[in-house]
Amino acid sequence: MSEHHAVRTDRAPAALGPYSQAVAVPVGERSLLFLAGQIPLDPATGALVDGTLEEQVRRVMDNLGAVLEAAGSGFDRVVKTTIFLADLGDFAEVNRVYGDYFPASPPARSTVQVARLPKGVRLEIDAIAYV
Repeated sequence: MSEHHAVRTDRAPAALGPYSQAVAVPVGERSLLFLAGQIPLDPATGALVDGTLEEQVRRVMDNLGAVLEAAGSGFDRVVKTTIFLADLGDFAEVNRVYGDYFPASPPARSTVQVARLPKGVRLEIDAIAYV
């Protein structure tokens, strides 16, 4: 079995610290893909999306999608996500937009309220998928 390897794409924000956008780990004939949490950063500018909560959720999901694509995967292969919210009062709107990305078989998911997120954002989402 070969070693795990990092996945990187310019179509998603660069890591804000010493971590990878995702890491692929070989498991049998496939690989498991562990995606780092994404926040609503515009990968072209590195700036936070200063818009509605819906726009921020879409940016986060599009960032995850870019990393999935770079690894040869997609939303249809996501098996688990974790949503971190600064305010659980945002849950219904986040859930509505998030659901657009998983129309058929949504993955298992945890959603938690946290005291603080990087750069003071309202949400962060990470994922586990397969390739």
